[in-house]
Amino acid sequence: MNRERVKELSIKAMDLRKVVLEMIRKSGGGHIGGDFSVMETLVALYFDVMNISPENKDDPDRDYFVMSKGHSVESYYAVLADKGFFDTQELIDTFSQFGSKFIGHPNNEVDGVEMNSGSLGHGLPVAVGMALACRMDKRPSRIYTVMGDGELAEGSVWEGFMAAGHYKLGNLCAVVDRNHLQISGTTEEVMTHENLHQQVESFGWNVLEANGNSISEMSEAFQSAMNVDDKPTLIIANTIKGFGGGDVMENNVGWHHHVPNDEEYEKIVKAIDERKEELENE
Repeated sequence: MNRERVKELSIKAMDLRKVVLEMIRKSGGGHIGGDFSVMETLVALYFDVMNISPENKDDPDRDYFVMSKGHSVESYYAVLADKGFFDTQELIDTFSQFGSKFIGHPNNEVDGVEMNSGSLGHGLPVAVGMALACRMDKRPSRIYTVMGDGELAEGSVWEGFMAAGHYKLGNLCAVVDRNHLQISGTTEEVMTHENLHQQVESFGWNVLEANGNSISEMSEAFQSAMNVDDKPTLIIANTIKGFGGGDVMENNVGWHHHVPNDEEYEKIVKAIDERKEELENE
C-alpha cells in the first residue's frame, strides 16, 4: 500500500470513530473502548485486504469475516456502512433502538454480517469450519476473524487453535485485538497471556505481531499471512484500548462500556480532530 493510501485509510479510521461515538451517544450504550482499539484492523481488512463488497456479498468465492468480539459491533457496523452495505445515517439514528436490526451484537439480518456473535469463544471455531469447508470445495476464499484478548480465556478458542493447526488451514487468518484490558481489569490480572506468541505457535500456527493501530503495519501483516499456505496465521495486533480518544479514554478500563457525557464527548472529538490533522500533515 502506498503512502497516500495509508494516509487516506488512517483518516477514514478516525472519521469512523466519530460515527461510533454518535451511535453510542444516541443509543445510550456501547463498548466504545474496544471499538476504538480495533478500528484500524477492520478498516485495513475491508478497504485493503478482503475480497468482499456489497456487489459480491452472495458470491461463494468471496472472503468471509467473523467478528468474534461481538461487543465491538459499533466499529463493525460503521465500517460495513462506509463500505456501502447500508446507510450510515440510518445506522446512527436506529442503532440499538426498539425494532432496529442494528442490535448491540452482530446480527446476520444485516447486510455484510456473516454470523451472529457476541458469546465469546465462538468466532474462531466457526471460522475453522468455514476454512475447512472452503478448502474442501476448492474455493479461493480466505477466512478472517477478530477476537479480543480477554476472550482467550474461553476454552473453545484453544480447541479452535488446535484444530486449525492440525488441519494446516492456510486460508485462515485470525487477529487478537491485544489491548491488555477487559471488563474486569487487565488481562494479566484476570488470565495472563504474556507468552501468547509462543503458546499459539506451539499449536502449529504462523504467528505475527503488529501495531494494531497502524494501517500500514496491519496491511503488511495481512499480506504476509497470504504467503503462508500450509499454516493458519494469527496476528497479535498490539493496540491501545480507546485509541484515538485522547487522555480521557486511552488505556482506561472504565471505557470498556461507557457512554460519554457532554464534557467527555467534546474532549474525544477534539482528540480525534487533532489526530486527523496530524495525519493530514504527515
